[in-house]
Amino acid sequence: MVNNMFFNDIHMRIRFMFLVMFIILLLVIGKVFYIQVFSYNKLSKITEDLWSRKMTINAPRGDIVDRNGNVLATSIVTTTIYVVPNQIKDKEKVSKSIAEILNCDYDDVYKYVSKKSSMEIIRKGMDLDSETADKIDKLGFDGVYLVVDSKRYYPYGDTLAHIIGYVGSDNQGLSGLELTYDEYLKGIDGELKYYSDGKGNKLEIPDSYVAPTKGMTLKLTLDIELVKAVDNELNNAMDKYNSDAAISIVMSPKTGEILAMGSKPSFDPANYQEYSEEVINRNLPIWMTFEPGSTFKIITLSSSIEEKTVDIFKDTFTDTGAITIDGATLHCWKHGGHGTQTYLEVAENSCNPGFVSLGNKLGTEKLMGYIKKFGFGSKTGIDLNGEGNGILFKEENMGPVELATTAFGQGISVTPIQQITAVSAAINGGNLNTPYVVKSIIDDSSKSVVYENKTQVKRKVISEETSATVRFVLESVVANGTGKNAYIENYRVGGKTGTAQKVQNGKYMVGNYILSFIGFLPASDPEAIVYVAIDNPKGVTQYGGTVSAPIARSIMLSAIETLKIKEAKGGMLKEYSYLDVKYLQVPDVVGMSKEEATKALKEFKVKYSGSGDKVVYMSPEADTFQSVETTITLLLN
Repeated sequence: MVNNMFFNDIHMRIRFMFLVMFIILLLVIGKVFYIQVFSYNKLSKITEDLWSRKMTINAPRGDIVDRNGNVLATSIVTTTIYVVPNQIKDKEKVSKSIAEILNCDYDDVYKYVSKKSSMEIIRKGMDLDSETADKIDKLGFDGVYLVVDSKRYYPYGDTLAHIIGYVGSDNQGLSGLELTYDEYLKGIDGELKYYSDGKGNKLEIPDSYVAPTKGMTLKLTLDIELVKAVDNELNNAMDKYNSDAAISIVMSPKTGEILAMGSKPSFDPANYQEYSEEVINRNLPIWMTFEPGSTFKIITLSSSIEEKTVDIFKDTFTDTGAITIDGATLHCWKHGGHGTQTYLEVAENSCNPGFVSLGNKLGTEKLMGYIKKFGFGSKTGIDLNGEGNGILFKEENMGPVELATTAFGQGISVTPIQQITAVSAAINGGNLNTPYVVKSIIDDSSKSVVYENKTQVKRKVISEETSATVRFVLESVVANGTGKNAYIENYRVGGKTGTAQKVQNGKYMVGNYILSFIGFLPASDPEAIVYVAIDNPKGVTQYGGTVSAPIARSIMLSAIETLKIKEAKGGMLKEYSYLDVKYLQVPDVVGMSKEEATKALKEFKVKYSGSGDKVVYMSPEADTFQSVETTITLLLN
């Protein structure tokens, strides 16, 4: 009986051990099955990562183009040498061969190929041209890799540098549009992958290559031909007047599109490291703040007309050369003053005391209310980084003197972009628009527009009627007042000069001014508005009409050609001095007899074609302003 129990116990143990082993076997099989089926991809990737080595290939950044598709920034193909030191058998030979082709020191190359690292970039082997890259490739050395890369290229050099910006060595945008729209421009990086063991020896597994995806295209509102014209004028101003800085903006007053923008000094974005942070990080047209001077009088004028506190054609003001406000004497630029004048003439003559009286008629609350409505004291919202706010008096701190000086543009601080945006509202019918530089963003792979910028009207500031009156006044300023040097026959230019004394440490500087002019054309229906400011020009009479107005005129002439602006009839005839070439409006003589036409055109030279007695055609056409030296050709019947 004892034996039976013993044997039964052994059988039970055997069965139990067999069951345990069977369960363990099932678990092992199950685990193997799980690994092979469910975890294969994960484990395979882990194994691959242990063996693989990656070389990142920077994606070409998207192009930046002007409104007509001209390339302003692009990426060019370059080649970079990568070395894997453990795969290079004869380090001396490789170093010597590469150094000879790169024309560099042997020791510089050898230190890279002999390092105890998995991968190195030879610094002298970056941004290689195709010819040099081919010579390296033909050597066929193990452990030496040539990777196609991209490098940012700016075909117009320092032109538009502050707007476009620049990129760092890692192909990331660091300023300007390159920074603001980096998310769209940077693209998707690619990679070259090879396989090696723990010692760096290459495994017999094919290399893999994932091509990079180029970034999207940024299409701007700028016109490069107009930008080049602006750039040329600013360079000339810097050379001619040895000025501290020069600024210009050209904008569509109807839409807020920036057509051209520039400032000096500038920098080369491809070599930005060679310039000071002060130069490369300050986009003066949107960053720099200063007292606007008389260009700000446009705001006081517009506010007064809108509030009907003055009839500019009937009401008069007597200027004695100075006006006393709360014990402070404020002078007119003309010694002895302008005498009794209408407020239209106050604007034409840029008479400070006259504008003080306009400010007093408005009062602090209304004037400051309009100043803020026109956008001063806050950013315009332009799609560029680094915009300034400007500085205004707080209403509660404004006394009679502060009100008076504000009325003619002194004691406050504004940016150029604020000024041109505000004056655009004054002449475009009263709409304050948000200025912008980017027109659209295009995905090149799908040819689809992923973003499109449109005119954004912030608010209505003044009425259409007031705006029309302001345009008339500013056209008169150019034809009859301080802005004569910006006059362009047959194109109806309006504008205003500005002369602002600079401030340093709370005190006005002696003989140091910012001279500005803001003008637009045609005055009947403005298509372009131009702002020019020259900082501290030397060796010249310091008036905006003397320095900045002629520069603005040259830019407007370029705008006429570039934007194909048509002549506008019905403009004001310029009040000429004895030094000016005299222009007159050509009368219409079509249908007259030869004798009648000759009398009507007595101020001009006349040439006839044909043998009849009746004029059937004339050139130049009637109602245009022409120099008295112009020959008028008449076709007779």
